[in-house]
Amino acid sequence: MSFSPSVVRRNWLLCVVLLAGAVLRAVTMLGFRGVLWFNDSYDFVRIADDPFPHPLRQSGYGLFLWGLKPFHSLALVTLLQHAAIVGLAILGYRMLVRDFEVRRTWAALAVTPILLDSYQIELEHLLLSDTLFTVLVFGAMLLLAKPGAAGWRRAAAVGGLLGVAVVTRTVGVPLFLIVVLYLVVRRTRWPAYVALAATFVLPVGAYATWFQQEHGRFGMTGVDGVFLWGRTAAFADCDAHTPPPDLASLCPYGDKGSRPASSHQIWEANSPTGWSNGKAFDEETNARAQRFALWAIRNQPLDYLRVVSYDFFVRTFSWHRSQYPTVGTEARYHFPTKPTARKPNLPVLGGGNRRTVVYEYSHGTGRTHIVEPYAGFMRGYQERVSVPGTVLGIVLLAGAAGIVWRRARARTALFWTSGVTLLAIPPITVDFDYRYMLPALPFACFAAAMAWGRRVPAVAAPEPEPVGETEPQPADA
Repeated sequence: MSFSPSVVRRNWLLCVVLLAGAVLRAVTMLGFRGVLWFNDSYDFVRIADDPFPHPLRQSGYGLFLWGLKPFHSLALVTLLQHAAIVGLAILGYRMLVRDFEVRRTWAALAVTPILLDSYQIELEHLLLSDTLFTVLVFGAMLLLAKPGAAGWRRAAAVGGLLGVAVVTRTVGVPLFLIVVLYLVVRRTRWPAYVALAATFVLPVGAYATWFQQEHGRFGMTGVDGVFLWGRTAAFADCDAHTPPPDLASLCPYGDKGSRPASSHQIWEANSPTGWSNGKAFDEETNARAQRFALWAIRNQPLDYLRVVSYDFFVRTFSWHRSQYPTVGTEARYHFPTKPTARKPNLPVLGGGNRRTVVYEYSHGTGRTHIVEPYAGFMRGYQERVSVPGTVLGIVLLAGAAGIVWRRARARTALFWTSGVTLLAIPPITVDFDYRYMLPALPFACFAAAMAWGRRVPAVAAPEPEPVGETEPQPADA
């Protein structure tokens, strides 16, 4: 998109929002030199130092960091993540206006949350896979929804993007099924399905094969059973329901109402899973954890439904944030007043400790330098500007209403179902976490804009009849 004076005048609202988003990201870069750290960040850096299929989380983001390792710059990582989201917003706006026939005001409003939400900006500054995942899945859906027949070339590109996204985060797997359903609704010809499946399976299958070579199991991670155990640890009642003897040791501690958050129970020092820093769960533990989780769900289906429903409907769409799943975890999503305590000697799975893996990657300590007044400005901004969960829920309801009453096109449903799926899968399989909400936000906004903001096509005026012409008379019989 060129920014000539005429273009700026026609798209003035986007230009204002885009300028504000760019300035906020520049202030963030100035106020928090380097990156912001999360517990998972060190695993990704360890993967980047010497790539291997990580047994706890997919290595896709670590491979992305590995590609940037020659620059030895953590600031470059955050710069690219910020730039990628801004670029995605520009591309999305352009497609809304030109391809999806959405009015410019609605299109600008649709990209405003991803450009101005303070938690989104902070997430881009964290060394986490969420930003890369968002770019991959949202880019795939934009490409798929582009007008015109989805030929095999476009389907191949969509499949490749989703395949890489799944290697980054497994929550992307259900989106592949949504894409297939969309192609069915659009009555796409069979070569597109073949191309989609081939390019999706290629990165996913290659990664699973790599994982099998290293860990003896064909899969993406070695913790799917452990994560599901964590979900059921919120309600599993071994007093009311006696588990099989070989699973009894996995019964969660404490009364149901006073237990820690599901995800936190996995990583506690005294967890029944036997978690220890710097070590992976063995295959037997993962299998037993999965069996325990399925046993708990079979015996307490209503409790499972209650826990999932509470996380999805209440936690996700509440106006105010709570300190969930832990005080420390939720605090990582706020711009800090001082560098995060890093525990540099803590071992990292794969070898080394936090200090050594960061130094190998960045040739420095990786310590975040907080610079005022820029950092203070962003902390104040975060206290005032964000998209509450309730607003996200209203946007989703608007999109759903548009699909039902406005008879919106299939592409509106494509974005809406993708957003709901991204919100629902974590509470169903693992636990709720606030950062899992952000990749769904642009999907919800685009669905609402496409449902309610479409331009009304102008009705062509009837051509006047030529003066003096009369209707032909029937011939005499």
